[in-house]
Amino acid sequence: MGNKSYLWKIVVSIFVLLTVSFFTFILLFMVAFSGNIHFIPFIISAAVIIYIGYVLVLFDVFYKNRKRIKIFWTIAGIILVVCLIQPVYKWFDNRVPTVDAEVNIYQYEPFTDENKLVQLENEPTLKLEEPLPKMDGATALYPLYAAITEHVYPEKEYNPYKSEVMVNQTHEAYTNLIFGKTDMIFAAGPSDAQINQAEQQGIKLHLTPIGKEAFVFFVNSKNKVNRLSLDQIKGIYAGEITNWSEVGGKDDSIRAFQRPQDSGSQTALQRLMGDTRLMEAPTEDIATGMGGIINEVSRYKNYKNAIGYTFRYYSNEMVKNKEIKLLEIDGVAPTRETIRNNTYPIASEFYIVTAGEPTGNVKELIDWVLSEEGQALVEKAGYVSLKSGE
Repeated sequence: MGNKSYLWKIVVSIFVLLTVSFFTFILLFMVAFSGNIHFIPFIISAAVIIYIGYVLVLFDVFYKNRKRIKIFWTIAGIILVVCLIQPVYKWFDNRVPTVDAEVNIYQYEPFTDENKLVQLENEPTLKLEEPLPKMDGATALYPLYAAITEHVYPEKEYNPYKSEVMVNQTHEAYTNLIFGKTDMIFAAGPSDAQINQAEQQGIKLHLTPIGKEAFVFFVNSKNKVNRLSLDQIKGIYAGEITNWSEVGGKDDSIRAFQRPQDSGSQTALQRLMGDTRLMEAPTEDIATGMGGIINEVSRYKNYKNAIGYTFRYYSNEMVKNKEIKLLEIDGVAPTRETIRNNTYPIASEFYIVTAGEPTGNVKELIDWVLSEEGQALVEKAGYVSLKSGE
């Protein structure tokens, strides 16, 4: 009778094991699919503890022994709490908004109903026919060259990701230009790495300035710091200034976010730093599709002690996030007026970039953008034209 009872308990324990394993697998799949991979250790630990606890009860290991029960559940509780630390942190971290993920590119797609593109009062003097120059560029400049498209290109569908008029991040746009996938890009100036990449392909990048923009730094709107000097900016991004109290703020460490290498704003930061060494960019672990882990530059999270950077138009016109504020630099706020009169200290030109001297329809389009009509469109779109300060 005793052997039969013992055998029955083994059968039951195997059945419970299979059942727990099945539901654990389903739960792990759902968690992985939703992207909450940090809960995986907790789920596995909870499943193992539940099964072991059941087996110990089934085989009377805990029978009339309160001390063993207390020890087991104490250890189990410690394990579960430890496994919960990271997912709970990630849960709170994910509640902090990410600033650069709020732009719907399709609202600027040319020739679509109720898009946000600006219009000139009169018909443009240029209308292009095939072959149409293939465009690409930075997200912050898409509203401009999409408006150019709507004025001088024939009316049809221009999908932002698969047409003659695409939009990518700056480093992708430069790669597309260098390898002949596009004829012209609208972007900030290239990084040294992008110049070298072009030279390796036997290409000399040709930059045509078409407007001016401000490179801006921003913080959480609740941060009491409203202005920094250029030297303080350099000190922060060199890792020499590490607390907001050093620049007139609260006693709180500075979280200085950076952008990916070869992005337009990262290149602008590197140019700003000059000979001052830029500190290592903060990174976070990102799970890949095959279960591996890679390190990526952390996206800007709007913590109360964070600082980030971008271009004025992207921040003011596209994102319009009321939870951040732009800082004055050397006592000057980044506005169209201060860019126009050259008083804002980190204003720079943006370009149409081509692989070599422009010819044909590409040259015609560039000439039109530099014309009075084209520069008026630059202004109307919310940027600062080259002619506005004259």
